[in-house]
This record gives sequence, C-alpha cells and structure tokens, in this order.
Amino acid sequence: MIRTAVLFAASAALLGGCSSGSDGASGEAEAPPPPPLTEAQKVAVFESLPAPWSAADLDNGRRAAARCRSCHTFTPGGPNMTGPNLHGVFGRKSGGKGGYNYSNALKAADFAWDGERLDHWLENPKQFLPGNKMSFAGVPDPTDRRDLIAWLMVETAPPPAA
Repeated sequence: MIRTAVLFAASAALLGGCSSGSDGASGEAEAPPPPPLTEAQKVAVFESLPAPWSAADLDNGRRAAARCRSCHTFTPGGPNMTGPNLHGVFGRKSGGKGGYNYSNALKAADFAWDGERLDHWLENPKQFLPGNKMSFAGVPDPTDRRDLIAWLMVETAPPPAA
C-alpha cells in the first residue's frame, strides 16, 4: 500500500516536472487556492445555468472530460500541465491564466471564455483559433460538448462570494 502511494506521488511529481505549461517566472507567493465547491453549491450552480447548459447530463459531461485530463486539471490551485488548469476558466481572458505559456494566438486573442466560445473551440480548436498549440482534434458530437461544458461550468466555478 505504501509502495503504491510512493509510486503515485513520484509519478505525479514527474508529470508536474515535465509540464511545458509553466513559465516559472512568477517570483510571487500565490494565495492559497479556494476550497472546492460542496455538492450543494454544485447543485446550485447547475440549477442557475442558462439554456442549453441547463439541459445537460453532467455524468456524460464528466465522462467526456476524461479526454481533457491528460493535459488539463480542473481543481482550485491545480497545476498547469501541457494545457493550463481550467478552474475559473469562464470569464477569464483568453491566454490569461498566470503561470502558463500560451501560444501567441491565444495571447493575442481578444475575448473572454464563455460557453459559446468554448463550444466552438471544442468543436475544432485549430479552426476556431489558427495558430494555437492545442493538438486535440475536438469533440465532434454537440451533445457531448454541451454536457462537457456544463460539467466544466459546475466543476470549475469559483466559490460563492462570502
């Protein structure tokens, strides 16, 4: 059991060390990440989503997100990997996650992420924004995209204001 835990920790350290996402230039102490949302808070976020996201199947969205996990994390304060951590992505300016080395195309893009933009991005990232470095081919099924985006809206939502 301990050997498994040590191997897991070593694997996680190696994956974090191999990440090409961090530019390593922060030099500032970061604030601790917010706690994850409770289940009740997640339900409240889901119930507040506008259409079409409010009709989503979150279980299908969670399964669809498995395609994203090899490059992204979703938790508060989670590390950047090949792709940036996606916690708090909605409302964030494109190319705006600190500590991640974005492509010039995303740095120069002038928009904030919302459900509609993410839907078009996930349909075909290279076509949506030529010059980005994401190698993912996309999620062709519109229902899977809707469910994935709704799941992200719930799972990556910031904590409610105190």
